[in-house]
Amino acid sequence: MPHPRPLTPEEELADAKRLLNLPRIVVVCGSTRFMAAMTEADLRETMAGRIVVKPGCDMKSPHELWSDPVEAAALKVRLDDLHRAKIRLADEVLVVGDYIGDSTRAEIAYARSLGKPVRFTHPEVDPAA
Repeated sequence: MPHPRPLTPEEELADAKRLLNLPRIVVVCGSTRFMAAMTEADLRETMAGRIVVKPGCDMKSPHELWSDPVEAAALKVRLDDLHRAKIRLADEVLVVGDYIGDSTRAEIAYARSLGKPVRFTHPEVDPAA
């Protein structure tokens, strides 16, 4: 009798979310120039009964935490890693804004490589369109 293959970590996470009866988790992606639109998307997705995760800070706006260029570069790397973790956690991705930069394009490609559905507030900017 063959043994069933072990579940991947992604399959275990999906099973755990089902067992916990969690609502769908949506990660918001996009340029931080669209932070106001991300907040609006968060509101609308929350009202639709979804759990929302999104970028937690806008490094384009001045702040003491990233005022030093060397520290800011290291922080950007950590925040990019954190956002990829949010994508792995999420059930789907919502891309906000009418512009797709290199970072967002990489996030979309990463999400699609994981089989995550990707929605757009502006479908015309979808790199796959």
